[in-house]
Amino acid sequence: MVEPSENPELWAFLSALRCGELLSGTVTAIERFGVFVALDDGPAHPVFPGVGFITIPELSWRRIEAVADVVRIGQRVSCEFLQFDTWNGEARLSLRATQPDPFPAFADRTAVGRTLHGQVTKLVPFGAFVQVVDGIEGLVRLRELTRTPVEVPEDAVQVGDAVTVVVTEIDQEQRRLTLSRRQVPPGLP
Repeated sequence: MVEPSENPELWAFLSALRCGELLSGTVTAIERFGVFVALDDGPAHPVFPGVGFITIPELSWRRIEAVADVVRIGQRVSCEFLQFDTWNGEARLSLRATQPDPFPAFADRTAVGRTLHGQVTKLVPFGAFVQVVDGIEGLVRLRELTRTPVEVPEDAVQVGDAVTVVVTEIDQEQRRLTLSRRQVPPGLP
């Protein structure tokens, strides 16, 4: 824990930040759990390589495999301030909040029942994720992968497979897209 009494300049800086404020800085370290950012107007951190921190989910609206696909050390970034992490004495930041969310536009132009073409991006015990447009993935639950039951998703699809799916649910609030291969009309691939 970073103590306020030992780091008054850091605490004063972080306490003055407001949710939604835009902050600029330089990426100083990439870890498996997120990215450290040295903020332009901020003091040095006594422990970490930057007073700002971006968790993996806050890097992009898209699911990412590697942080290096989004940022690199030395890169300049502008981020939105989310909160003051008083335990670590750091500014929690969001890079994705500065970018348009592709989901609402997709949801506005896509109806339940629509047939889409996509690519399998990830297999999980309960189904498969399919990317239907850049930045938009939906879940095909195990029972919806085929017309006949399968026990594991690998029995129906593999990562990289091109598939045809039907939209069964769009939840804008949760940013969730639910898909089905079982409901694809006969004759379509």
